[in-house]
Amino acid sequence: MGYGPWRGLAKLALVFVLAGPVAAETLQVAALGDSLTQGYGLPPSEGFVPQLQEWLDAEGADAEVLNAGVSGDTTAGGLSRVDWTLTPDVDAMIVALGGNDLLRGIDPATSRENLDGILAAAEEAGVPVLLVGIDAPPNYGPEYKAAFDGMYTDLAEEHDTLLVPDFLGALSRLPDREAAMARFMQPDGIHPNAEGVTRIVDELGPEVLSLLKRARAE
Repeated sequence: MGYGPWRGLAKLALVFVLAGPVAAETLQVAALGDSLTQGYGLPPSEGFVPQLQEWLDAEGADAEVLNAGVSGDTTAGGLSRVDWTLTPDVDAMIVALGGNDLLRGIDPATSRENLDGILAAAEEAGVPVLLVGIDAPPNYGPEYKAAFDGMYTDLAEEHDTLLVPDFLGALSRLPDREAAMARFMQPDGIHPNAEGVTRIVDELGPEVLSLLKRARAE
């Protein structure tokens, strides 16, 4: 007598013990970008997304990286397809756009507006973002370079996103830049080779882990 409620609680506890811990859900990360993300000029297994996936797997991160890179895409192209990239299954997003804006000499104010729209869409969807920039070369002039490089920092602050200022920073910061570019870039001088991608992923990987941590906290 008086044991009825306790028996019920004991049974409930037994159910939880037998069921074991609840497995964490695999997070889906959309990598929205251009040819650098898409893996231009490389075998499918050696591009940015497959190498990042391999890096995350080695770290024990329960995440799946989706390749949403389109070769030749600009920030305008990314904005035009961000809504259908942000499916209900996407938990986090890497945004790596701007290189083709540079190649076309697009006004940084236009690029900034497009990136702002992408980040706003992610905010509305409740999806945390890692924003990855690209450094403008000095031949565009100091004003263009300052506006272009600065937009990534400004937008990251405005939208509270994680930031990697330069996709190619792991290569361009090496002591002998000219030798590094010859070793780690494809002959076009624009896209990294497989070894270059490995170095890039080694630098970006920890930031992606931080992105996953934010996604799990949402």
